[in-house]
Amino acid sequence: MSPARVMAADLAAHVGRQVTIAGWLHRKRELKSVTFLVIRDRTGLAQVVLAGPGEAAKAAGYPEESVLAVTGLVTASEQAPGGVEVTRPELAGLGEATEPPPFDLYRPAVGAALPTVLDHAPTSLRHPVLRAGLEISAASVAGFRAALGARGFTEIHTPKIVESATESGASVFGIDYFGRPAYLAQSPQFYKQAMVGVFERVFEVGPVFRAEPHDTARHLAQYTSLDAEFGFIEDHRDVMAVLTGVFAQMVATVAERARPAAELLGVKLPDVPAQIPDVHFTRAQELIAAGAGWDPRGEPDLSPADERWLCEWALREHGSEFVYVTGFPLAAKPFYTHPDPARAGYTNGFDLLFRGLELVTGGQRLHRYGDYLAALAALGLDPAPYASYLRVFKHGMPPHGGFAIGLERWTARLTGVANIRQVTAFPRDSHRLSP
Repeated sequence: MSPARVMAADLAAHVGRQVTIAGWLHRKRELKSVTFLVIRDRTGLAQVVLAGPGEAAKAAGYPEESVLAVTGLVTASEQAPGGVEVTRPELAGLGEATEPPPFDLYRPAVGAALPTVLDHAPTSLRHPVLRAGLEISAASVAGFRAALGARGFTEIHTPKIVESATESGASVFGIDYFGRPAYLAQSPQFYKQAMVGVFERVFEVGPVFRAEPHDTARHLAQYTSLDAEFGFIEDHRDVMAVLTGVFAQMVATVAERARPAAELLGVKLPDVPAQIPDVHFTRAQELIAAGAGWDPRGEPDLSPADERWLCEWALREHGSEFVYVTGFPLAAKPFYTHPDPARAGYTNGFDLLFRGLELVTGGQRLHRYGDYLAALAALGLDPAPYASYLRVFKHGMPPHGGFAIGLERWTARLTGVANIRQVTAFPRDSHRLSP
């Protein structure tokens, strides 16, 4: 019987022992008297040495990316990855590669343009650099869950087929639902608010869909949203305090679980201050007008250039790569956002900016039934399509609020990639529906 499988990262603990490793043939180097095989598994790379007459023949017929099991002796070697290699090996083929990959996966840099990478994503993502971004994404989600679980939140799972648009009817994907019109959910907003009435504190990790014709490096038609909602708050600042703690845990978990991936990509993990600086929307516009080469006053929202300038200001003045912008105008936020009771026309809503880009939107929500009717009427909207959503507010809801983080946008900004698709396994946009 073959020894139990040992992972590449653990080989150094088995010097002098017979082991079995298994993985993909990452690289084959055939020299005059010796052949080196590099085996890749989920933990890293292991070197296998075929030396002596007839040994090289064992690797014949196994092209790169074939799946192999290798049983041999673990031997110390300063030149080998991890300081050890497998010698006197016996090879067994587990899955043969029948054609070469779209580019050389063994080279340190990705040797293909983004369209080629995306067209061949199931294979391309095996490249350590491309895989690293997804490892960082996974660690971020683990940190998100850990932070909210420690604060008494319950994870929920809500429908992605809904009867009405969450935020507007202009950016939804309509579908035929057994002969009735329906939509892919723009967010879990309505459902997570309803579940505050059940659990008080809830969160969800799930897909959301936006039928927006953006063809930019920062937008997707489907992305992963990290949502949270909780009750018994004073105002939006309670939401901001929880969000700050969540990001601190996300960064800490990336450092703990995905440090090799972060180091491979040269990622500089940010410091999350206990108190992230914040600036009111009107003050932010005044600062930009005074310090930048343009005047955004009178605009109802921040432009990408505004976001970049404010992040530079926060880093320069407060030493923070994060900055909250609070008090957005009512016109810039969804109808369910709570107005600022002290400032007519503005809201208890906020955005969190990081390294020049908006990552999070959130705030306090309306929680009284009559206020919802008034908000919809002010926008000239018929409450009928929202009847099932509004019903919950007839039965008593506490003051509550929440936020939503775009996972792919966070990962792209953290890793510094030029295009959000570089950290998305199988991106969906206005052009791409496969693989």
